[in-house]
Amino acid sequence: MDFKQIEAFVNVIKYKGFSKAAEATFLTQPTISAHVNALEKELQLQLIDRTKKEALPTAEGKLFYNYALTMLNTREQAIYSLQNFSLNINGTIGIQSSSIPGEYIVPGLIADFKKEYGKAKFYLEQSDSSLVADNIKAHKGEIGFTGHKENDGLTYKLLMKDKAVLITPQVPHFKEREGERLQLKDFIGEPFLLRERGSATRETFEKELDAKGIPHTSMNVAASMNSMEAIKQAVRGGMGVSIISEVAADRQRADRGYLVFDLEDYDEEREFYLVYNDKITMSPTAETFKFFVLEKYGYKFDY
Repeated sequence: MDFKQIEAFVNVIKYKGFSKAAEATFLTQPTISAHVNALEKELQLQLIDRTKKEALPTAEGKLFYNYALTMLNTREQAIYSLQNFSLNINGTIGIQSSSIPGEYIVPGLIADFKKEYGKAKFYLEQSDSSLVADNIKAHKGEIGFTGHKENDGLTYKLLMKDKAVLITPQVPHFKEREGERLQLKDFIGEPFLLRERGSATRETFEKELDAKGIPHTSMNVAASMNSMEAIKQAVRGGMGVSIISEVAADRQRADRGYLVFDLEDYDEEREFYLVYNDKITMSPTAETFKFFVLEKYGYKFDY
């Protein structure tokens, strides 16, 4: 049994597939398959059930998985403790993120981290907020970014707060009110572009409408989209209005192509969190990235 075989097995389980594991680790699928087959042959056990659509662990595979994960991370911790740490940050960090942090926060953090640790690689997978914690618990990533804080045994660190804003096409009846704070009644009858169900931004907005006596089912929904950039493009094109996160609104860009309004009677704040499982030994590269992110957002540590 060698570490390449263990690593291949862990990644197949983590990403629920041989091709996904190969993509995430920059190897070929035949290489991943060969490593896993060799490991199963040596242990004389079938670790992965290949009969289903996704590659899932057998009962023996589930038992071996946590041991394998601990072995890999302990090995890396030992290596990096003995070597020049800053020169050897070169592993792949698996990141799970909801859409807003994934599109507008995480890329900048990755770029800044790469300036200090140029050999580090990243595998970023985006889903809606409700899935990020599940994916962290399923070991599909070591670090997550989300707009939800759950009571699920994971560790959540608040990074920032963000408010909702209205974006509208540059049409006369909104153009003449540019710079004003609008109320819900000023735009609730407009065609609306909403995020997909499961999005924290959408869920929060719909609950607030209901609380104010405006049934969210009465909205004139023109489209539901799972991409913030698609929503912004549609608003640009005059298709309707949308409530989005301020961090996504590109407020300072003069060429953004739509108007941005603060809201007078909708002041809900979103919170964005870093999330991880502190019961699992994290790889040194991911551990370094975790502290890097937390320090960026004002956390202090005694080393």
